[in-house]
Amino acid sequence: MSLSMYQAGIPVVIRYLNNLSTLIDKAAAHCEARKIEPSVLINFRLTPDMFPFARQVQIATDQVKGMAARLAGVDVPSYADTEATFPELKARIAKTVDFLKTFKPAQIDGTEEKEITLKAGPTEFKFRGDDYLVGFVLPNFYFHVTTAYAILRHCGVDVGKRDFLGA
Repeated sequence: MSLSMYQAGIPVVIRYLNNLSTLIDKAAAHCEARKIEPSVLINFRLTPDMFPFARQVQIATDQVKGMAARLAGVDVPSYADTEATFPELKARIAKTVDFLKTFKPAQIDGTEEKEITLKAGPTEFKFRGDDYLVGFVLPNFYFHVTTAYAILRHCGVDVGKRDFLGA
């Protein structure tokens, strides 16, 4: 049995978004227990030239909502990127998961050869659907989810590999 585009994308990213939401719960509990202002973790970055925690979450959700929409040929929803609290970040993740759950396999499967075009400033990127999913979206998604995890771990939140991978 071959792995479909839907199976390679949608259920996988939903799992990791749910794991990320659980990491946020642990971060909130960590802040409460240690009397740390949550904005410290939300705005923390590993190095000066990396995005802070909140932006890592925003980019991870942007990657996968865009992936599903582009492969299915529907409009990509726009989010304002204004989340500044743990509950707001969790709501963004939940909104993204809800959006991803609206897609059926028939909308995504068979898009391996679909041309996907992305614009980043003046640069235009063209992908085949399969390369877009496995060579661009998934690596970027994992990078930002991993970086969010690493920020929390660095800040002393009691999270480990099992938290990242989920049940």
